[in-house]
Amino acid sequence: MDGKRYLITPGPTPVPPEVVAAESAPLHHHRSPDFRALLGETIERLKRIFETEHDVLLFTGSGTAAMESAVANLLSPGDRAVVASAGNFGERWLRLARAYGIEPVHVEHEWGERLDPGRIAAAAGEGETVAVYVTQSETSTGVVHDIEAIARAVAPTGALVVVDAVSSLGGVELATDAWGVDVAVAGSQKALMCPPGLAFASVSPRAWERAARATLPRHYLDWRVAADSQAKNDTAFTPAVTIIAALHRALELIEARGKAAIWAHNRRLARGAREGVKALGLALFGPDDETSAMVTAFLMPDGIDGQRCYGVLRDRHGIVLAGGQGKLRGRIMRIGHMGYMNEFDIVTALAGLELALAELGYTPPAAGAGAARAIEVFASP
Repeated sequence: MDGKRYLITPGPTPVPPEVVAAESAPLHHHRSPDFRALLGETIERLKRIFETEHDVLLFTGSGTAAMESAVANLLSPGDRAVVASAGNFGERWLRLARAYGIEPVHVEHEWGERLDPGRIAAAAGEGETVAVYVTQSETSTGVVHDIEAIARAVAPTGALVVVDAVSSLGGVELATDAWGVDVAVAGSQKALMCPPGLAFASVSPRAWERAARATLPRHYLDWRVAADSQAKNDTAFTPAVTIIAALHRALELIEARGKAAIWAHNRRLARGAREGVKALGLALFGPDDETSAMVTAFLMPDGIDGQRCYGVLRDRHGIVLAGGQGKLRGRIMRIGHMGYMNEFDIVTALAGLELALAELGYTPPAAGAGAARAIEVFASP
């Protein structure tokens, strides 16, 4: 379909005009004084988003690059690591560890469940565990896991707590230092309202101590190399200059609005999405509560393939939602409500979903029921 498109996915997310303008400005040379100043300011703003006083390292790459860095810089051959998963991105930690020859202890949960802090802590305490790898916002299922409770439960074991915050940073609370998170990794293209291309890792003093002894191979993702360069407001390798300019502007917008206001906004959008989905007669996949603030996942009606519905929405109506991943492919669809989104994005998603489902043979309880219910939610105080 040519013409207007609506990007209402868990990532990449829409980019504000101010951020597009910053990215489109004349290019800085990456070794120039102007860019060094921009880089230094951007990293300081990132620290405030992470809520950390410690290092935040920046890499040009996807969020997975930062995830990989948290394996390569912390572990050595034969180390004991624990991975807790309840969805596709939790299992990415497994794949990354195995790529480096580490076979982690897997605390597996059903997709759509919340991670159980007690089970994770028990697994970490069964041996000399170096690190526990978990996910905060599991966008494949819509569940936001309780990182504060997980970190508190794991603390007595002495294991490092490593958190995938790729989609949650800036969208829900992540008090890195206060919660005792040793490493949190994130990307630019989700709640931070930027194009894909930047990855970040916050690193605690405990994590630095471990990294100094770790022996897995690394080069481009070497934390020490990145930190030494950033100490001079520089980067070890050529960075994504234009995306860093965009991120600087996006972080200005986030700070001007305030993190708490953004978290409340995301919860409100999520509430409208959940209520609208239920009004269409569809069952939610995952918790029906305020914690599911980043993504609303829902089951497809019997006999309707979610991937086909995704295609109808995209190709005929210009609305891009997200399908299911892995074992949920075809079974669910997902509406993102993070970053530069508002109430009308959610209403559009629900109205388009109703049209697509009707084309595939599904009749909702009443015409316009999903959009109407979302509007009711948004119209209430």
